[in-house]
Amino acid sequence: MRKFKAAEYKAEHFDWKVDGKVATLTLNRPEKKNPLTFDSYGELRDLFNNLVYADDVKAVVITGSGGNFCSGGDVHEIIGPLTKMEMPELLEFTRMTGDAVKAMRMCPQPIIAAIDGICAGAGTMLASASDIRLGTPKSKVAFLFVRVGLAGADMGACTLLPRLIGLSRAAELLYTGRAMGGEEAERWGFYNSLYSSEEVLDAALKLAHSLADGPTFGHAMTKKMLWQEWSAGLGECIEAEAQAQAICMQTNDFERAYVAFANKQSPKFEGN
Repeated sequence: MRKFKAAEYKAEHFDWKVDGKVATLTLNRPEKKNPLTFDSYGELRDLFNNLVYADDVKAVVITGSGGNFCSGGDVHEIIGPLTKMEMPELLEFTRMTGDAVKAMRMCPQPIIAAIDGICAGAGTMLASASDIRLGTPKSKVAFLFVRVGLAGADMGACTLLPRLIGLSRAAELLYTGRAMGGEEAERWGFYNSLYSSEEVLDAALKLAHSLADGPTFGHAMTKKMLWQEWSAGLGECIEAEAQAQAICMQTNDFERAYVAFANKQSPKFEGN
């Protein structure tokens, strides 16, 4: 069986650190507010695809360095070259960026985004593809695609964002490209909660470690069902969840929880 040791992975285009069962991915180009490049897009896609085969990491935190999350695609390293490409190359690029989002949604580990400062363009889609988003009051979230003459339909924005904040609110942001402040982003449901700039990463790590110590087989099934049921009817969803839950009921974690409850103890989950 194919295995991927996340703790041994050496990232080339961002920082990657594993502490116990939690990995932290830090976009690390602070001088430019952590923009993405062709290479970093590809590495993000490949890393999250490989996490399907990792058994040493149970949760992932994604953040940015220098007080910002991600300013989107690098203007000179990506947008400039794109203006000179023909359709086959352009489609190869747009499919690659979308594949990074799909890989984030398909990997079994819950992903928590810790967002401070600028979160714009492609950065908003890395945030949207995460399972949980923690922000700061001073952060700015902007789906900027329209500002560079493009559609708001980028990297899955027209399906992910309406599910996070509602269709009308998503339409406003995607049509105008305006920025949401942190408090508005929390009020609209984009952020789960707000923390100070000094606290947001620690809060994300604390939550990630809590999830990593939980029934991680069950968490992976929850994530799979959240993704799978988007395009299914209620009857199909209920049947799929019946099958998923029956599978989870065969795990040792389910029995551990029962034994701990019977003995008035807290269960210690092992993810199997």
